[in-house]
Amino acid sequence: MSKLIFTVTLNPAIDKTVVIPGFSVGSVNRIQSFRIDAGGKGFNVSKCLKKLGTDSTAGAILGGSTGEHLLALMAQMGIDTLPVMISEQSRTNMKIIDPSSGVTTEINEPGPEVSESVLEELRNRIAAKISPGDIVILSGSLPRGANASLYYEWTNCFHSLGAMVFLDSDGEAMRLGIEARPNFIKPNDAELSRIAGKDLSTQQELIQAGKKLLETGIEEIAISLGAAGAIFMSSDGVFTADALKVPALSTVGAGDAMVAAMAYGLEKQLPWETRIRLAMAMGAASVMSDGTQAPDAGLVWRLAEQVEIQKISF
Repeated sequence: MSKLIFTVTLNPAIDKTVVIPGFSVGSVNRIQSFRIDAGGKGFNVSKCLKKLGTDSTAGAILGGSTGEHLLALMAQMGIDTLPVMISEQSRTNMKIIDPSSGVTTEINEPGPEVSESVLEELRNRIAAKISPGDIVILSGSLPRGANASLYYEWTNCFHSLGAMVFLDSDGEAMRLGIEARPNFIKPNDAELSRIAGKDLSTQQELIQAGKKLLETGIEEIAISLGAAGAIFMSSDGVFTADALKVPALSTVGAGDAMVAAMAYGLEKQLPWETRIRLAMAMGAASVMSDGTQAPDAGLVWRLAEQVEIQKISF
């Protein structure tokens, strides 16, 4: 029986992406084009999985009319959503893309405050659907009102049901969450430095920090390095992968695309090296797409053939 994949988005958003050539702070700027997407890291993962041909259930806390709009956007894409509705409005985030400079500016609302009872309701609804071997992806920022230990507690809960847990967050939520030994984590270099409590400026330092996390029981680590590529670590070995050189329209959601690819590969029982190539291709294809829409699978698989990886010893 194939694994089910659940994504969790506790602080979702309507993402409004606007393109403004020559964007200038303190000036009147003219929007060249814009698009609206269902945003939030877990939602982004679900969108990418859908494009790869794999269904997921997107658990989320949705607020007010903005939450209803998010629910409708996910339904239009054929994505099953497991919502807990609240009255306070979900947030709207703006992404300003300047194609002249290649710079993206993000303006994010804080989002609603969420009670402990609402968070427990979502956790319990997801838990009721989990079978051993399923995959739960915890990603993104915590909403106001949530305890920083939430991802730690949820990881333990889902592990107790036999699920595998992916964690992609930052700050205290990530630092505490990894103490529950999720199966997969995806920090970037800056996030891994914060986890390690010191600046990690070289590849060797990043790998050594990753090795220490593997020794605690975390099974897989992907360290994203932006334009420098990524480092992938597991019991199958340590690999570096160069970033593909592609025309970039929006870097928002590239990390979520990588997480989706790694989960897809695990669900399909693909070899570790194939999963790495797919993750790098998914991230590259994502930056070629407007807004936070998911890239087409055909493009992803074509790019995967171009990914160069190197196994290194540690």
